[in-house]
Amino acid sequence: MPYVLVTTQIRLERGPTIVGDEFSDTELMSYLGAVKKTEPGNNFAVYVAEHPPRLILNKLEVRGYKLVGMSGIGQTCIWTMHKPLPDHGGIEFK
Repeated sequence: MPYVLVTTQIRLERGPTIVGDEFSDTELMSYLGAVKKTEPGNNFAVYVAEHPPRLILNKLEVRGYKLVGMSGIGQTCIWTMHKPLPDHGGIEFK
């Protein structure tokens, strides 16, 4: 999984922090302390960690992720993290 989106509400900068969707790497989500939740009325699940975004971003950096973008949308902050894929000897994946 080369990209991870991290989001939180501005008024909740101490957490919780959304760190993945229902298709995210379960091992990484466990490392981040996130659990899968489905909010009433939604037909999709997200992984939520009770930690503040700063701690999540620090943990992702330890795992090799780098910040590639940050934005605010309404009352939500979004960070886009990227981890380069390992070199596969010139093999192209489609």
